[in-house]
Amino acid sequence: MMLHETKVGFDNSLRCSANPNSPHVALLPRKLTIMRIAVPKEIKNHEYRVGLTPASVHELVMHGHEVWVQAGAGTAIGLTDEQYVAAGAVLAKDAAEAFAVGEMIVKVKEPQPGEITMLRENQLLYTYLHLAPDPEQTAGLVKSGAVCIAYETVTAPGGGLPLLAPMSEVAGRMAVQAGAVHLEKSKGGMGVLLGGVPGVAPAQVVILGAGVVGTHALQMAVGMGARVTVMDKNVDRLRHLDLIFGNRITTQFSTRYSVEEAVLTADLVIGGVLIPGAAAPKLVTRAMVSRMKPGAVVVDVAIDQGGCFETSHATTHAEPTYVVDGVVHYCVANMPGAVARTSTFALNNATIGHALALADKGWRKALKDDVHLRAGLNVAQGVVTCEPVAQQLGYAYVPADQLLS
Repeated sequence: MMLHETKVGFDNSLRCSANPNSPHVALLPRKLTIMRIAVPKEIKNHEYRVGLTPASVHELVMHGHEVWVQAGAGTAIGLTDEQYVAAGAVLAKDAAEAFAVGEMIVKVKEPQPGEITMLRENQLLYTYLHLAPDPEQTAGLVKSGAVCIAYETVTAPGGGLPLLAPMSEVAGRMAVQAGAVHLEKSKGGMGVLLGGVPGVAPAQVVILGAGVVGTHALQMAVGMGARVTVMDKNVDRLRHLDLIFGNRITTQFSTRYSVEEAVLTADLVIGGVLIPGAAAPKLVTRAMVSRMKPGAVVVDVAIDQGGCFETSHATTHAEPTYVVDGVVHYCVANMPGAVARTSTFALNNATIGHALALADKGWRKALKDDVHLRAGLNVAQGVVTCEPVAQQLGYAYVPADQLLS
């Protein structure tokens, strides 16, 4: 069902051009493109985030679009059906109805196998995908013929990944919390307090990667009193962090030798490396893990992209850890889902702008107009349009520009 009809409506967001600071809103005629947008309830293990908040729904409705939200989608984090209805949403009774009515599906996590079967040709999917380490999902999306835009590969004019950044901030901060808890003896750790106490040394924390995850993990670890070493190949990033934190941290250029040396002395290792769209590099080998301190903890924030420890495999919030060679591994693939309310609002702040562009213009024009949004196109109409995913999984790469032309 492709609505996409055009009508003349009124855009209440446009203020009187004679006085842009006027509190009085001028109702100006404007052509609005109607799109039907649907938000299903997330079904991944212990995933309580929701694709759109009531405020985001209201923005889309004010642009003339129709928004369907599955009943109960936000209840677990205090976003009630009544709030969504008040914002202008229509309630879908279940996921099947949401997928059936939606021209654009807005989610948080990658579609699960049952959800992929509900996608259809030319339906727009806007969510996190993390395809490089997930051949089954990729094959399903290719077969569906849907147009799939991944939050994690959308870029920004000034560089960086603006739709991934808020969840990286959350995950970086959570990594230190999770590491501190699992260093406790009752959780399988060696029984070390992260910040120590007077007369007893604090824990040694090693952070691999000085990007968004690493920076936020660093802030938390320093704040808790740990001794922190941050490693990266980007000397400019290390220089920047050194200027901020001074002698409270140690910065170190990342090589195979220096990583091994640091990991073997660490109580907690946090992996936060990222190659956009591609599988994460394996910086810590199985042999290194086997020589780490018994009861040490690793938190692999890169697990969505396959993980940066050779011993990593994805876990859930229900069973977050496992032990390899005496080392506790925390590899939850949707870490921000544990603080789902904070994460939902942070994510919506970043994603709503592009959601409006996609709905207002349709996906083809929106992608043609914005090279940074175009970078988010991973799969469309049966082909793979993200080069790192194509290379990793053996698909022919079709550039988005070629598809759009």
